[in-house]
Amino acid sequence: MRNIKKQTILLCATGLGIGWIPRAPGTFGSLLGPPLVAGLLWFHPGWPVYLLVSVIIFLLGVYFCDQGAKLLGIDDPGCIVFDEIGAFTVVLLPAFHLELNLRFFWVSVIGFLWFRLFDIWKPWPVRYFDRIHGGWGIMTDDYVAAVYAAICLYVTLILLGWF
Repeated sequence: MRNIKKQTILLCATGLGIGWIPRAPGTFGSLLGPPLVAGLLWFHPGWPVYLLVSVIIFLLGVYFCDQGAKLLGIDDPGCIVFDEIGAFTVVLLPAFHLELNLRFFWVSVIGFLWFRLFDIWKPWPVRYFDRIHGGWGIMTDDYVAAVYAAICLYVTLILLGWF
């Protein structure tokens, strides 16, 4: 039973195994974020439900990332990508009102680019949270980068006249 638990934790923490891709696992993991958000938006949740689900995903991520890092014996392994995936619930907040169509796809692409910029660059305070050990640090730095990305996505959508 313990082996199944460990495998489940690693499967979740690595984004169903996508984190094991040898090059740029965070980028590939981030590709799962927009489909996650699209799946959530397909149910047409109200703001409170969407935000509650985002918080639950964050808390699950703290657990999965913390346990996954401990199982691998590395403080913040690159193969753990649950943080990149879950952060898209914040990145795509400006797209909450959009229908799931081609425009949502392009908004997701733009949000993806903004998020990767801030996740790789790690401006303050993202870099500060990146130094925190365990699941809280693994998750929080990506969620802070997601806030930056969401703000830039919002401004981009205004400039494109999509709001």
